[in-house]
Amino acid sequence: MTVGSRLKQTLAGLKGAEGTLRLYAQQARHEKTRAVFKEAVATTGQVIEDLEKRLSILEFEEPQYKGY
Repeated sequence: MTVGSRLKQTLAGLKGAEGTLRLYAQQARHEKTRAVFKEAVATTGQVIEDLEKRLSILEFEEPQYKGY
C-alpha cells in the first residue's frame, strides 16, 4: 500500500467518524455532552483539513499518486 492510498484511506475513515460525531452531537440530550461532541467534530475537521492539504502537496510532488 502506498503512502497516497493510505492517506486517502485515513481521510475516508476520518470523514466517516466526523459524520458519526455530528450525529451524536445532534442526538445528545445534555448540553455538556453536545458541546463535547461539537468540539470533537471541530477537531476532526481540522485534522481532515490538514491531511487534505498534505494530500494536495503529495499529489503535486508525486503525480503518480493523483487520482487513486
